[in-house]
Amino acid sequence: MMRSASKAKTTLRAARTPATHARAPKLDPRISAAEKFLLPTYKRGPFVLTHGRGCYVYDSTGKKYLDFLGGIAVNALGHAHPRIVKVIRREAARAIHFSNLYHNAFQGPLAQKLSQWSGMDRVFFSNSGSEAIEGALKLARLYGRNPADFPSSAALKHRILAMDNSFHGRTFGAVSVTSTEKYRLPFAPLLPGIEFVRFNDVDDLESKFDNSVCAVLIEPIQGEGGIHPVTEEFWNRARDLATQHDSLLIADEIQCGLGRTGRNFGYQKFRSKPDIVVIAKPLAAGLPLGAILASNAVAEHISPGLHGSTFGGGPLVCATALEFLNIVENSKLLENVRARGAELREGLSALADKFDFIREIRGEGLIIGVELSVEGAPFVAEALNQGLLINCTHDFTLRLLPPFIVTRAQVREFLKTFELVLASTSKAASSSAPKKSEHSPHLARSAAK
Repeated sequence: MMRSASKAKTTLRAARTPATHARAPKLDPRISAAEKFLLPTYKRGPFVLTHGRGCYVYDSTGKKYLDFLGGIAVNALGHAHPRIVKVIRREAARAIHFSNLYHNAFQGPLAQKLSQWSGMDRVFFSNSGSEAIEGALKLARLYGRNPADFPSSAALKHRILAMDNSFHGRTFGAVSVTSTEKYRLPFAPLLPGIEFVRFNDVDDLESKFDNSVCAVLIEPIQGEGGIHPVTEEFWNRARDLATQHDSLLIADEIQCGLGRTGRNFGYQKFRSKPDIVVIAKPLAAGLPLGAILASNAVAEHISPGLHGSTFGGGPLVCATALEFLNIVENSKLLENVRARGAELREGLSALADKFDFIREIRGEGLIIGVELSVEGAPFVAEALNQGLLINCTHDFTLRLLPPFIVTRAQVREFLKTFELVLASTSKAASSSAPKKSEHSPHLARSAAK
């Protein structure tokens, strides 16, 4: 009895005595599995996102985040949109996949709707933006080939002009037309016949364009490159040169298309159309779907067997994409994109007056870049701490890609939180600020309005 009482006192004393070494928090086993078994291709924070609703997402601890990254322009309708959920549930119970050897109920209607949105004539469905880029490059090479070209050798008209500062994807062909060396050089040698033009430099474009060029590839707004819009002069000159040399103008609208700028497509602010448009990200509201949109003049060069896709354009994803486009139309979301984008840029401009390390605000609609004179990574980390999802691209540009459904109140919420992020991080940022000449070749450009 005495021994038991003594043991109880010892236990109580130990419980009251502070531990000399705090026990480390246990790592979520899902994160442990990811770190052990996934290829190390991404740097991820030590938390698990579990669900979302509208413009917010939640992690496994219940923490709430305002999502101004939107899955990198994918979640244009936010999370768990009721109409999207309804279509997915309905079609998953009917058929997820048949084969492209057969028609399904949604491919044709979706292609028709995309043709109406874009002014293009023909559509091919892929699983991703990178695959759509690959198909567009193949179409360009097909277009440039004539009957006199020997089948097993390069056609005379085979060169493709891509842009400095560009990003088009991670597959081999897409990396070949992506200019950033850290994405390219580890995989060299890449596809032959690719040459890079200084973005928005008409003289450089003219000097490199001749009859051996089969296509010029342009992002109307460079996304990964730091949210840099193409100028009207450069776009129109590219169109004129492509027409003059019987070449193709390809618009990569994977990030800036399908409503992100407040128009159906970014190129629609200009007087002339491209010959091929490449899209993906928001098309199926989070499900994997990309597409190539092409003119009849391009489409007539391809025939059965020259290109294909096992999974591209299945009934489930096409039904969902059709509903996405209908929601954008029915809910007048392009008007909301323009209005909220204007409010966001106005608020960011006011913040730029307060924080001198904000160099420039660029973009259009709800694709916005905030270029800093200091590295952006600390701001992204602090935003996460404050319950805000954004990211940094090209080291110095904070990228904002909120859902099309974002409200005026959520824009105000973002600006309030973002100001706290800037203020709490600015002291460290100012001490490490590089000189103006140390980064970004685009500083002379003004923001797109």
